[in-house]
Amino acid sequence: MTDVIDPFDIALGARIRARREALRITQAQLATAAEVTFQQIQKYERGVNRVSAARLALIAAALQAHPAEFFSDTESSDDGDALTKLRRIHDGMPLAEAYLSMDPDQRAALMMVARAFAAGDATPALNLLKAA
Repeated sequence: MTDVIDPFDIALGARIRARREALRITQAQLATAAEVTFQQIQKYERGVNRVSAARLALIAAALQAHPAEFFSDTESSDDGDALTKLRRIHDGMPLAEAYLSMDPDQRAALMMVARAFAAGDATPALNLLKAA
């Protein structure tokens, strides 16, 4: 038995923690969903304890992610398509769900507002919102 912590376990734990914090889920809430104690979640996040595949599946489901997402090199890389990036932020999934529930005219209006904000000129977007 060794006391050396595997760098992979540290990276995996960091990804779990980042996703949990992005979704504003407490360790206790994640622990309940993963059927472990919050102390165990702390150990996973620090890389002290190794996460089994079955436990990772429960954690991923609670964090609205696919287990494979925790194996990608998300911390050192900014690659990935826009949808993957959107899933990683706190309001990303609710934003996508709201967008998909809109009719085409509403989507077009939202895209005008979003592009204006992204371009750094919110005035046209705000005027559009006031007119609506």
